[in-house]
Amino acid sequence: MRVLALDIGEKRTGVAVSDPGMRVATPVCVLPSQEVTQCSRTFRDVLEDWDPGLLLCGLPRTLSGEEGPQAKRIRQAAAEISRASGIECAFCDERLSSREAKQSLHDMGYDERKMRGKVDMVAASLFLQSWLDARAAASD
Repeated sequence: MRVLALDIGEKRTGVAVSDPGMRVATPVCVLPSQEVTQCSRTFRDVLEDWDPGLLLCGLPRTLSGEEGPQAKRIRQAAAEISRASGIECAFCDERLSSREAKQSLHDMGYDERKMRGKVDMVAASLFLQSWLDARAAASD
C-alpha cells in the first residue's frame, strides 16, 4: 500500500508518497492548497498516478506536544479531502519538518528564492519518512 503525505499550508500543500512496501518516502509536488481541499483535477491526477491507500496529513504541534493553533484548520481540511477522495486520513506530528526541509535544501545549495515551492514537498517527505520508520520499528 502506498501512503500519500500532505503538508497542508494556507497557500500551498506539499505532497510526498511512499513506495508500495512503505519503506521510503519521496517528494512529489507542491499544489495550491485550494486545489487539494477541493479535490480539483490536478489533485485527482496525483491520486490516480499514485493510488494511495492512506492520506497522512501533518498536524502542527507545539514544542510541548500540544496541538498548535493551525491544527483545527488542518483537521477540517483533511476531513474534506478524505471525504472528497474516499481515502482514509491519518495524522502525524509535523513539528519542525519545514525547518528541517529548509536546512536540507540549503545544504544542497538552494537559496531562499530557489527553495520556494520545494520546502513543502520536502517537509511532507520528512514527516512521512519518520512515520514509516516508526511503523517499521514498532513491527520489529
